[in-house]
Amino acid sequence: MKMRLFKTLAILSFGLFACSNSNEPIEGDKVADNKKESKMKIEVWSDIMCPFCYIGKRNYEEAIAKFKHADKVELIWKSFQLDPSVPHEGITESSYEYLAKRKGWTVEQTKEIHVGVVETAKKAGLTYNFDISKVANSFNAHRIIQLAKTKGLGDQAEEQFFKSYFTNGKDLNSKADLLEVGKLIGLSEEEINLALTDEKYANAVRADIQEASQLQIQGVPFFVMNRKYAVSGAQPADVFLQTIEKAFAEWQKENPSSPFEVIEGKVCTPDGECK
Repeated sequence: MKMRLFKTLAILSFGLFACSNSNEPIEGDKVADNKKESKMKIEVWSDIMCPFCYIGKRNYEEAIAKFKHADKVELIWKSFQLDPSVPHEGITESSYEYLAKRKGWTVEQTKEIHVGVVETAKKAGLTYNFDISKVANSFNAHRIIQLAKTKGLGDQAEEQFFKSYFTNGKDLNSKADLLEVGKLIGLSEEEINLALTDEKYANAVRADIQEASQLQIQGVPFFVMNRKYAVSGAQPADVFLQTIEKAFAEWQKENPSSPFEVIEGKVCTPDGECK
């Protein structure tokens, strides 16, 4: 099923913004001033309620596994909310039931709309159980992800929240379920409670969302590579790989491993080898 249809399904079922279907350069006035860095940054704006974000994560992982300089890439997750108006409590229906009620569809119509999404997820090795998933406001989950990022657990946090929501049917409006997911990430109960009460984590979520607005990001997933190129949507792995390679080649020129332009010749090394 083509990505254009994927976007249509997403708009119908989750009220998502339309995602671009291509890798696109970021405008020049938004390019970061990259100092000499040891790793190229790939930033990804994502919402854990977005079905294509989890699929995009898997496709990116397939691509980066084939990239020979993967150790020189740093993945940074950024918060995004597709629908901040979703209530923080009081939702008891499954995703199918909630959307049917909200859109004026039957449950059967809602299931039919989701068939393509479920099949696409399956091809990426994922299981989506919309019949048990519960719509929730993702803000508190993003707060926990922000704390996890400070401990180097950002990727684990995204994975656990995606799986908990789409596969295991956890209620992310529930404090008990948030605690359970947080512990699966590797956080303590004290750290999870801190994330949910300390305003600096809420502010970090808002800052990511504001930055997305400044970069004119209108839908997720949205992968930004070296602040020069972007991949919008759950693109195939080869699209990710091609864009990563292009961005990395430019980043490498901007961040050479040596400050010199070396003319190679015969040398002796401290280990006693002369060649």
